[in-house]
Amino acid sequence: MIMGGENHGLFRPRPFSSLPILFICFIILANAKFDSYAPPDKHLLDCGSSEDTNLDDGRTFTSDSSSRNYLETSEDVKVSVDSIPANISSVSSSTPPTALPLYRTVRILLVDSKYSFHISCQGLHWIRLYFYPLPHPQYNLTSAVFSVSTDKFVLLKDFSVSNDKKSAFKEYLVNVASDRVILVFKPQKDSFAFVNAIEVVSAPDGLISDTASTVPQGGTFNGLSKYAFEVSYRLNVGGPVITPKNDTLSRTWFSDVAHNTFPQGAQNVYVDPSVVKYPQSGATPYIAPNWVYATADEMANSETLQPNFNLTWEMNVHPGFSYLIRMHFCDIVSKALNDLYFNVYVNNLMGMSGLDLSSINNALSTAYYIDFILNASSIQNSSVRIQVGPASGLDSGTPNAILNGLEVIKMSDPEGNLGGLFGADVSSGGKRMKIVAGIGLAMGATAMFLLAIVFVRWHKRPLDWQRRNSFSSWLLPLHAGQSSFLSSKSSTRRSSIFGSRKSKSGHSSYFSNQGLGRYFTLHELQNATQNFDEKAVIGVGGFGKVYLGVMEDGTRTAIKRGNPSSEQGINEFQTEIQMLSKLRHRHLVSLIGFSDEQSEMILVYEYMANGPFRDHLYGSNKPPLSWKQRLEICIGAARGLHYLHTGAAQGIIHRDVKTTNILLDENFVAKVSDFGLSKDAPMEQGHVSTAVKGSFGYLDPEYFRRQQLTEKSDVYSFGVVLFEVLCARPVINPKLPREQVNLADWAMHWHRKGMIEKIIDPHIAGTISPESLKKYVEAAEKCLAEHGVDRPGMGDVLWNLEYALQLQEASSQIDAPEDKSAYLIVLEKPSDKNSASDSVSVNDDSAVTVGSPLPRACQIQGR
Repeated sequence: MIMGGENHGLFRPRPFSSLPILFICFIILANAKFDSYAPPDKHLLDCGSSEDTNLDDGRTFTSDSSSRNYLETSEDVKVSVDSIPANISSVSSSTPPTALPLYRTVRILLVDSKYSFHISCQGLHWIRLYFYPLPHPQYNLTSAVFSVSTDKFVLLKDFSVSNDKKSAFKEYLVNVASDRVILVFKPQKDSFAFVNAIEVVSAPDGLISDTASTVPQGGTFNGLSKYAFEVSYRLNVGGPVITPKNDTLSRTWFSDVAHNTFPQGAQNVYVDPSVVKYPQSGATPYIAPNWVYATADEMANSETLQPNFNLTWEMNVHPGFSYLIRMHFCDIVSKALNDLYFNVYVNNLMGMSGLDLSSINNALSTAYYIDFILNASSIQNSSVRIQVGPASGLDSGTPNAILNGLEVIKMSDPEGNLGGLFGADVSSGGKRMKIVAGIGLAMGATAMFLLAIVFVRWHKRPLDWQRRNSFSSWLLPLHAGQSSFLSSKSSTRRSSIFGSRKSKSGHSSYFSNQGLGRYFTLHELQNATQNFDEKAVIGVGGFGKVYLGVMEDGTRTAIKRGNPSSEQGINEFQTEIQMLSKLRHRHLVSLIGFSDEQSEMILVYEYMANGPFRDHLYGSNKPPLSWKQRLEICIGAARGLHYLHTGAAQGIIHRDVKTTNILLDENFVAKVSDFGLSKDAPMEQGHVSTAVKGSFGYLDPEYFRRQQLTEKSDVYSFGVVLFEVLCARPVINPKLPREQVNLADWAMHWHRKGMIEKIIDPHIAGTISPESLKKYVEAAEKCLAEHGVDRPGMGDVLWNLEYALQLQEASSQIDAPEDKSAYLIVLEKPSDKNSASDSVSVNDDSAVTVGSPLPRACQIQGR
């Protein structure tokens, strides 16, 4: 699939651009009737007007004299003109066409001013603000700079209308929890504020759900009710402008033409709006009117050409904010069910794969919408790109893709700001600037210190440094015995990542001193893998392929060869060596050595004969594991993670816990592997601020929202693993109905209903004792708590799994089920903060038999 292909010459122009069709559509739209929503609260103000203003869409904005009691100010000015400014309709692309009469008047606010609106029904409310800089002999409105805020949220920060005299229309959706909405207009020093019209109107419950899907595909974002929203774009894809007169909630839907980056590849389709049906649950006329679902863009010539492109829309957005992306779909192109499969991408990340609209409601021409959360860290070049394209690898269906409507909605940041950086506290700019200046000063001092080190090392460089393997050999740390040095990729070639001369044995003397394992020559590893023969491949991951290697002494090893073109691979290569050089534990995969010869990135591990845990759960023909075996493997993995968090000199966060990263040796002993994404745990602040990385379905939603990584992020991922072990199915399966796609959500749904046994792997369903199952699911549930502070530490999780295993063993040994607990061993929970003594020393390179972090049994106790 080519993302946004360039085969422009293959396609004809969009048929819908023809004037007769547009003319007909506009006539139909002008006469359309809807059962509009009757808002409990409806405040419409035409600021500065001496009389009420009636719009063509049927709404009436009250005059300035009638609405004067809303405003609290000590100094303001009214401005009015006799007619709508002549140039406004031609230059404004964001103003609802029916709202132009509101721009004949304006109120200028010379000091801090408040508009106060009584709210009779709490909940979601629209706040719509209209701005147009009318001419005034004393006040140049294009030079006005001001902020607008509510009691909780900053809507506009240092806002101004551009000098080309474009109008501005701002639309917000705020959850009101009091009996009043107060809008504060705060002019910048020596400036003023102005506003032409204001709307504060109720919105129906359920317009914004509290949850949404995340991109990349697989996660769930919770807590949307806590945010405020600003509508950045609302597009009627494939159709004309829909005015507030024809919308159930007085919204305006603009044409998508200006944002379609590949119009030659798109063609419009439309049906009579009466054909569109709404399902019993999901989309409603309040979500979008049937006119949105009655038009769409599909792939041009989709039935005759082999498609190699996606339909693409691109919109400019403000960086630093997350966005709610709402897509509207209605299959108005298929003639039969299950004939249309396509993928949905958001900023080149998979949103949905193999979407079959007809299977969702088992009908065609039925409205459907889906919400995605695009994290701020996933927005590059200040733009949002939406793409739909045919799903590959499907034998049935016509290669095609459609989109009916699109909304791009900005979400408030954690400080309640929608207006810009530092907007949550308008009055604290001086203090913040001091903080920024202090940070800048500290960074400058650090840079000078590093430059001084480089200067000193340059003058102390070896005389033959140019003949050595790499530039890094003379730039090693002054105290090399305390740290290791890892260089990075240059612009022309990858230098040797570890620069030091090797001894005759091929083992780097420097790395030997650092305890980083054996340095292998490339020739040794080629011999061990028959020159990296594809037949020796035993696994493939994001870093590269893994080969089975047989060394000269007959030892079998797992040899992971990195992709030479991967820039990220260098970081993972370095991190893996740094992390594993500090760790020795029975339940962590051991690193034997590495090679960076000839720009290669190769890691050599102990061989794990039984491979990834996932292969023994589903997706292969290997015999299923018993419940006891699965428990023991989970316990082993939990011990490894518990050691990472508490047993190392500094705690380590794995960041990619999943069943493919839990490997099994010949005795089915579990060992945690793949530390390429790992991070050192913070000593004081409790989290690491870092870009979101991990695997779909296992990703901690709190980490995704806040970009703050903690040990509890591993706990969440391990909770997903526990349900994956219990149910033996992928954590993300897009082929299932929407509510079943995410395993964690699906399992929690059945657990809350008290019927978790309905989704257990049939191979073990009849073998698990109820007590063991209850304790196991209880542990998994706690791991999946929405907030990290509510999740247990890995020590507590381990204790619960040990207890579940004892319950299972007791059940299998006792004939009378009702008296099982009489034989249980009482266990004392470990401390997550002080358990390093229960794990092996990080300097112990010998074979390890690790003591359990749980204390030994102390007594037998009845129920």
